Amino acid sequence: MITIATPRGRLLEETVDLFKKASIDITEVIKDSRKLIFEFKEAEMRLLIVRPTDVSSYVEYGAADCGIVGKDTLMEQDCNLYEPLDLRIGKCKMVVAAPKGFEKSGKASLRIATKYPKIASDFYNKKGISTEIIKLYGSVELAPIIGLCDTIVDLTATGETLKKNELEIVEVVAEVSAKLVVNKVSMKIKSKEIKELIEKLEEVR
Repeated sequence: MITIATPRGRLLEETVDLFKKASIDITEVIKDSRKLIFEFKEAEMRLLIVRPTDVSSYVEYGAADCGIVGKDTLMEQDCNLYEPLDLRIGKCKMVVAAPKGFEKSGKASLRIATKYPKIASDFYNKKGISTEIIKLYGSVELAPIIGLCDTIVDLTATGETLKKNELEIVEVVAEVSAKLVVNKVSMKIKSKEIKELIEKLEEVR
């Protein structure tokens, strides 16, 4: 039996749809929001429902053989995992956004608010721009409006939340989608089962 760590929320619904296309019925996972472990004996699969930021830890430390995790999480965390497949679900963008009319010229350093300090720091370091990173856990769009920062680095799917807060995209840091990740030991021990799963998902993504 393969154990797969899957995230809660919108990505879980897209995962269910993708698996259904691959003739793997896991719709039960969206019928019971309180249950955290599901077993599908016919598919020889067990699903763990975890926080999106915890998926990679469950896989890296062997509690799960595979996981479904956004590229943003993998960019932010240093994980020792295989990433054999882009599932092409959960698509969005990691962007730099700022109040309309923002000009960075003349500033010796930029103050950036973000939930993704590593991604933001790496992005600006490559450009040779000095930054002060402020880690926030929510409502990042509020920060530049009240003068807490110059710009933000955040995920956006449609850009609507940014527009409603009178922010505009300055640069795209990365295109983001969900990846299938695999524990390195599991890839050896359960090679046949995992490769079969990869092939099924690759055909329908």
